[in-house]
Parts: sequence; C-alpha cells; structure tokens
Amino acid sequence: MTDYDRRIVDLYDTDNPDGPDHDFYRALADELGAESILDIGCGTGILTVTLARPGRTVVGIDPSEAMIDYARRRPGAGTVTWTVGDSRDIRSNSCDYAVMTGNVAQHIPDDAWARTLGDVRRALQPGGVLAFESRNPLAEAWRTWTTEPTTRHTRHGDLREWTEASEIAPGQVQLTSHSHFIADDKQVTDVALLTFRSGHTIRHQLEAAGFIVEAVYGDWNRTPFTDDAQLMVFVARG
Repeated sequence: MTDYDRRIVDLYDTDNPDGPDHDFYRALADELGAESILDIGCGTGILTVTLARPGRTVVGIDPSEAMIDYARRRPGAGTVTWTVGDSRDIRSNSCDYAVMTGNVAQHIPDDAWARTLGDVRRALQPGGVLAFESRNPLAEAWRTWTTEPTTRHTRHGDLREWTEASEIAPGQVQLTSHSHFIADDKQVTDVALLTFRSGHTIRHQLEAAGFIVEAVYGDWNRTPFTDDAQLMVFVARG
C-alpha cells in the first residue's frame, strides 16, 4: 500500500480527537474485565494507549508504518505492543477483547472482510468479544462529504484542503481527500474506497465467522439501532 504522508499522520489526532466513541470502547473493556486487548487498525494509537493499565496487555496493529511509527512515539506507547500488519499477523487465542474503531471495517474491502472476521475469531479466546462500528448505508452520509477548498493554519504551515465523494457502485463510495501544503507547494491526494454494508449483511457475516451478535446500537449511548440511525455499533461474542 502507499503509505500516508507523515504530515497528514501528524495532524490525525487533531482531526480525529478522543471522544464518545473511545469512551464506549473503554467502558466496554472495563465491563468485560478485559485482560488482553487487540486494537485492529489502531492508527496513531490515540485510543490504544488509553486501554492499557496494570494487569492488562494491549496490542495495536495497523498496516501503515507511518501510523505505527507515530504511535510508538506518543506518551504511554511503552505500555502497548505495536505491530505493522493486518489480521493475518494476529496470533491465535491471543486476546479476550478486540476492537476496530474509526470505521476501520469500511476500509476493508469485501474480498478481505470475511477473512478478517475469521482471523479475529481465531484470535479471540473462547467467549471473547469483538466490538466495532460502521456507518448505516441508509443514512447516505457520503452525500455531505464533497467540500469546497478551505485553508487552515497547522504546525506545518497553511494547509488548503477539500474532499470529493461519489458512489461508484451500490455500497461502494470513493472518497478522495486533497491536502495542499502551501509552504512547499506540495499536494497530497489520498483515495479511499469505503464499503457500506447493511446491518443485516454484517450480522450474517459475523455469524458465518462463528460470532454471536449480542447487540447492535445506533449511537455511543447504546440506543438500540433503528433504520434512521447514522451509525451501527456491533458487539459480538466468539
């Protein structure tokens, strides 16, 4: 894969700060009494380090070397084991709680999604829990993602940025993000293909991988999912 520009990684936490989503995953870890946690697609590790505590092991894994390099330098990084890779690099029977946050599930294409769920199921100890979120395709959130160029000041100087989103096939949205660093006149373009799966489809895929779906929420306050919710938050037990 083409890795992220280091300056984009450096700004990631500012653009994606700690919030109610992280509160949900931390609270669930405590409720479960999790002793070994796997954060799949951990990015910069902003959530991962906050899951660590005495008596609990935490592993953060991400395919981006730039993201993992950043994670290894953040405060508290020494309490986490960091790995560059994907679900194929997870050890079997290695955790009792696994999370995929930041809509990571939508970044995994269909040809790898079933394998990922199978890999996570094998990584979980008997009775272990997987929790993750995905946007509700019925809400069609991508229709608001195309933006006009705006400029903001960052630690790397002025940054001009804009996005373009289009549904290129049913359930497949291409999101193109443009970042123009004005100081050195460098433009960075990131193209992401996001898969919008229905709640019914995800439930079926989880069950096919050997999970039992315990809950599907429509927000971070654990409101039961309804078709008009923006979000689907899954909690499944292996």
